[in-house]
This record gives sequence, structure tokens and C-alpha cells, in this order.
Amino acid sequence: MSTPAAPATPGPARRAPWWPWAVAVVVLVGVVVALLLTRGDGDDAAAPTTSPTPAATTPTTATSPSATPAASPTATAGCAPTGDGPPAGADVREVVDVDGDGRPDQAWLTGGADRRIGITTASGATFSAAIDSASPVPASAVVQRVQADAIPVVLVDLGREARLWSVVDCGLVAPTNAQGQAYTFDRGFAGQGTGVGCTQDGGALRLAGLDAVSADGGTFTVTRTWVDLGDGGRTARNGAAVQVATGAAADDPVVTTAQQVSCGDLLAGRDGPVEPAS
Repeated sequence: MSTPAAPATPGPARRAPWWPWAVAVVVLVGVVVALLLTRGDGDDAAAPTTSPTPAATTPTTATSPSATPAASPTATAGCAPTGDGPPAGADVREVVDVDGDGRPDQAWLTGGADRRIGITTASGATFSAAIDSASPVPASAVVQRVQADAIPVVLVDLGREARLWSVVDCGLVAPTNAQGQAYTFDRGFAGQGTGVGCTQDGGALRLAGLDAVSADGGTFTVTRTWVDLGDGGRTARNGAAVQVATGAAADDPVVTTAQQVSCGDLLAGRDGPVEPAS
């Protein structure tokens, strides 16, 4: 019979591993943080914003200043229909709108002893003025708007001089100078100027007398004298004179322009009516 084995001597108690508890704590903390973050997002979404709205996202209403378009000229009905249109045989060319109805109008020239410069508007009005000049050079004209108040003007090149008319109250008016006489531009005949031009000044074309003078026949000095229209185009007064070129060659554009009758990019003899041959 065998001897029973001696009972085992009890040893110290073994502790449970610590890492399962650590994992559990980490998971619990993560769940709590996630819940807090979710709750915070919901609160922010519901709260009204106090930061200013960028101007680019502000809706524009019909009453806000930014919704108001820039002011633009309002077209008028134009001149009342009068007359029978351009005379037979006149040279007729389309020109800028002179009566404010937004449609191009017509300028015309007749020849002979009683030659006339005239306008026929798209609305059907016809008005004209006699060209009282002994110049044998066939007349040519150009029509344009000048100054900030956009006064319609008609320039007629007669070779020796250039005549000026304004369109006033559906008629042609010759602006008067300081002496009360019709304003004219010298074209080299009287030694006071050589041409007429219109130059951009302050965003609008401005009328000017031009004078190209040469001391040696090879190079030129060019002077520009502003001509200011007043009383809606009924008066013309000389303004400041400015030397715009010195030592310029004869074929320099500043010289050739000073020897022509033009207004902006419109040139008499090319961009307007020309007196027909008799």
C-alpha cells in the first residue's frame, strides 16, 4: 500500500493581470470624450453666430445702394419731324446722334453758290445753315460731341478757315466769340492757326485750335489752344494755350493733325460729307 502524498504547501495568492483594467479605463474615457464632443457640436450648431457676415455673401436687395445701377443718359424722343430731308444732290453721311434719341443721324453738304451744311435726324427733323465763304476749296465736314456736357458740334473745313456750328434746340447755331462774331478757326491763311482738333481731356473730347509753326521748314513747334463752349453751345471762348511739341518732323502725327480739321478719330473729308462737285 502506497504512502499518500503530502499535501502541497499553499503559496502566496496570485494577482489578476492589470492590463485588462487599463484597457477598460481607456475605452471608457474615449466614450465619454466622444459623447462630450458630440454634445458640443450640437450646441454650436444651434447657437446664433455673432461674427460679421462677409460683404460678399450679404444678399443684395433692390433698395441697397449697391443694387442701384450707374446713372446713364436717358434717350429723348429726338427732334420733331420738320423739313423734307436732305436736298437732291447733297452728299449725305451718317454721323453721331445729335438730338439724344440714341440713333445715328445724317449730315449733308450741298454745292454751288448757295452751299449749305445740314443735319437730318433719325426722327425726321431737317435743319441747315448757309456757308458764307468766298473760299474756292470744296467744303468738308465732321460731326462730333464735345465737352463733359456732350454738345454736338459741326466743323466745316473750307481750306482757308474752319467754321463751327453747334446743334442747339434742333437747329444749327454759330457760336460767337468774345467780340460777338461767329467763331472761326484759322487754317494758315491769317497766321493764327493751322487746324482744329478734339483731344481727350477729363474723360471727354475737348475742342481746340491747333497751330504748327516751323522756323526752318524742317521741324515744327505745335501749340494747342482749348476752345470752351458755353451757354449750351452758343458761345466759344479761348482757354489755355499749351505747347504740345517742339522739334517735331513734318510727318509726325502731332504735326499732320495740327494741319487738319478733325475731332477725335473723325477727319473732315473722310468721315463726313464732302461738298459735291458743281
